[in-house]
Amino acid sequence: MVYIGGLIVLLTFYAIIKRYETRMVLFVAGLAMAILAGKPVAAIDAFAARMVSSGLVTVILTVMGFAYVMKLTKCDAHLVKMMTGVLSKVRVILIPGTVLITAAINVALPSAAGCSAAVGAIMIPTLIGAGVHPAAAASAVLAGTWGSVLSPGGTHNAFMAKMVNTDVLTAIATHVNATFVGIIVVAIGVTAMSIWKKEDKGYVAEADKAVTEELKVNYLKAIVPLIPLILLVLGSKQVGVIPYVSVPLAMISGTIIAFFVTFTNPQEISKQFFAGMGDAYGNVMGIIIAAAVFTTGMKLIGLTGALINAMKASSGIAKIAATFGPFIIAVLSGSGDAATLAFNGAITPHAQQFGYGILQMGSMAQLSGSLGRSMSPVAGAAIVCAGLAGVNTMELTKRNWPVMVVAVLVVMFILL
Repeated sequence: MVYIGGLIVLLTFYAIIKRYETRMVLFVAGLAMAILAGKPVAAIDAFAARMVSSGLVTVILTVMGFAYVMKLTKCDAHLVKMMTGVLSKVRVILIPGTVLITAAINVALPSAAGCSAAVGAIMIPTLIGAGVHPAAAASAVLAGTWGSVLSPGGTHNAFMAKMVNTDVLTAIATHVNATFVGIIVVAIGVTAMSIWKKEDKGYVAEADKAVTEELKVNYLKAIVPLIPLILLVLGSKQVGVIPYVSVPLAMISGTIIAFFVTFTNPQEISKQFFAGMGDAYGNVMGIIIAAAVFTTGMKLIGLTGALINAMKASSGIAKIAATFGPFIIAVLSGSGDAATLAFNGAITPHAQQFGYGILQMGSMAQLSGSLGRSMSPVAGAAIVCAGLAGVNTMELTKRNWPVMVVAVLVVMFILL
C-alpha cells in the first residue's frame, strides 16, 4: 500500500506540474488513497473539518477582502508610487531597490500576482526608461514577490500559527531573520546578474514602452494599506503598545479608514470586500481544504508514517526535503501553495522527531516554496511581469534561477 501511495503522490505532483486544476488533483489523490486504505469517509470528514477551520478562514478571507478594497480605492497604487518615487532619482539603487520595494509592498499586499501588477506597472517602465533591459527590469520585480512570507495575513503564517496554537506574529518571528538575509541576498544577486549580463544600463526603450499612467501621490491614501500591518505589530504580544489586535479587526479597521480617507461609495467598498472574501475562500481556502484531504489520504495509506520513519533515520533527509521539495514543485507548477501546504500538513507536524521545531521546519518549507515560485516561468506573477516588460517568462527564469538557488541555500543554513 505504501508504494501505491508513493506512486499516487508522484502522479499528483506531476499533474500539478502539468497545470491540472490544483484543488481537483489534491482532492482526488487524497480520496483515492483513503479508498485504498478502506476509509473513504475519513477523507470527506477531513474536507468538512477544514472548511470551518475558523482560525484560517477569518484571517485569509478578511485579508483578501481588504486587498480588493485597496484596489478599488487605488490606495495600493499611491503606496507603490510613493515608495518607488525616490528610486528613479538614485540610479545606483534602482535595481536592488526595486527588489526591496517589491518585497516590502508584498507584505502589505500579500498576493504575488497582485503585487507584481501594482509595482510592475510603475517600476518596469521606470527601469526600462532608465536604460535597464526589459527582462532585467521584470526579473527584479518578480524577485521581490516573496515578501509576503512576512505578512500577518499570509496563508502559510496563519497555517503554521494554527498548528502550534500561537499568534501569527510569533510564527513570523521564527523566520524573520532568515527572510531579511534572503531578501538582501536576492537583491544583491539580481543586481549582480544584470551587471554581469550588461543589462543594468544602455538599453534604449521604444517610446510606447515607457508610457505609464501619471499619478500624483496622495500620501494619506498611500498610508492606508499599511494601517492593518501597523495595528497588528503594535498589538502583538511581542510589542504590546496597544491591546491585542486580531487580523480580522485590523483588516476591517483598515477598510473603514479607507472609506473616510477616499470617500469611495460605501456600497462599492462593501461589494469589493465581500467579493474578495469569496474569491479567497474559493481559491486560497480551496487549496487548503483539498490539501487536507490529500494529507489525510497519505496518513491513512501509511505513507506519512513511512516518510517519518525514513526521516528519523537521518535528519539530513528531512532538511533536504523541507528545503528542496516545495522549491522544485513551486518552480515547475508556478504555485508555492500546493506543495508547501501538503508538506506542512503531512510532515511538519512531526518536525520534533527529526530534531527541528514545527515552526522552524514549516518556515523553511514556506520560504522554499516562495523562492521557487519567484523564478518559475509559469507563475502568475511571472506572467504579469513578463507581459508588462514585453518579454517571455523564460527570460525571467534564466536570470533569477541562480539567485534563488543561492538564496534558498542561505536560508536553509540559517533556519535548519
